[in-house]
Amino acid sequence: MPDLLVSLYSTKLADLNRKTDHVGVSIRPALPPELHLVVDWVRQQFSENWASEVSVAFSRQPVACLIAVDGGKLLGFACYDTTARGFFGPTGVDPQARGKGIGLALFSACLQTMKTLGHAYAFIGDAGPVDFYAKTAGAIIIPAPDKGIYEGMLRRMAEMTT
Repeated sequence: MPDLLVSLYSTKLADLNRKTDHVGVSIRPALPPELHLVVDWVRQQFSENWASEVSVAFSRQPVACLIAVDGGKLLGFACYDTTARGFFGPTGVDPQARGKGIGLALFSACLQTMKTLGHAYAFIGDAGPVDFYAKTAGAIIIPAPDKGIYEGMLRRMAEMTT
């Protein structure tokens, strides 16, 4: 999967922000005392690797993890500046809450936060849904013949065989 580049000064970001006004859940920075809850949830819902990245997000000041909450229930998360400065992700939404715009709202809020913090561009490393990111934020593929930052990353043996 390729790495992508998103201009944080693109007019597409204003359009993206407008599309997320109706979501109806609270999107906010995670609080340090929520670290164990968020990391455990990400580990259970997604993967150990993503839980590690969320831990890094909590070590940043300010915390570089946004969460989607409704009625005291965690529905999703999005991180930035974890694998590397300027990187967006990982991000995920509870399978039962998908299709409601929560992931889009988290993506939009993260990009806006990154812009506010002084980033001009966001990188999406090893991006899965390339078409989604291109359509919603104007992301473009970074032409690179290798795996970039993830090349040679240590993995559990079970991950290497799948």
